[in-house]
Amino acid sequence: MAATGKCFLVTGPAGVGKTTLIVRVLEALRNSNPNLKVQGFFTREIRQGTERIGFEVVTLDGRKGLLASTKISSPQSLRWPTVGRYRVDVASFESLALPELQVREDTDLFIIDEIGKMELYSSSFFPAVLKVLQSNIPLLATIPITKAGRDIPGVARMKNHPGARVFTLDAHNRDAMREQICSIVSDVLQKPETSQSKSSS
Repeated sequence: MAATGKCFLVTGPAGVGKTTLIVRVLEALRNSNPNLKVQGFFTREIRQGTERIGFEVVTLDGRKGLLASTKISSPQSLRWPTVGRYRVDVASFESLALPELQVREDTDLFIIDEIGKMELYSSSFFPAVLKVLQSNIPLLATIPITKAGRDIPGVARMKNHPGARVFTLDAHNRDAMREQICSIVSDVLQKPETSQSKSSS
């Protein structure tokens, strides 16, 4: 199990800026520690003019792959799971995201944006997330707030994890929340001896 205070979950309504916050926190952490070794991925919108037509997975070194689309209608895509009007390309998502979640001893921090309904259609994704939690390497992730107010099981399990701290983002607290999360994660990253002492006790 991850140590208390090593799993940081950012939540909030769609469009509030969760991904932007994570990107800026990562930029600040890298500026203060250029040798920081980070693994993970972001989920970003694909737009056609003003219309959102899908989502893509973007790794931290800039590789991109399709996550979901409203525009693909191949025979193969008709078998893809759907979330609302989007068809989810599970194979494309897994090919990029799963290698980024492989636990390595020299990793300082994992970024997962996001742990949501589309990503959880991959049967391999959540077990990989759990291995990250068990590794005791700090994790900074985003989770959705559902319109119905009821968490999907994977999200609920993350929020209830003993090591989890949940930060709820809104239009008014974004700047303050970014500074707070950056400070807390930075403090955890500067204390690697904590995990060693826990493993030896």
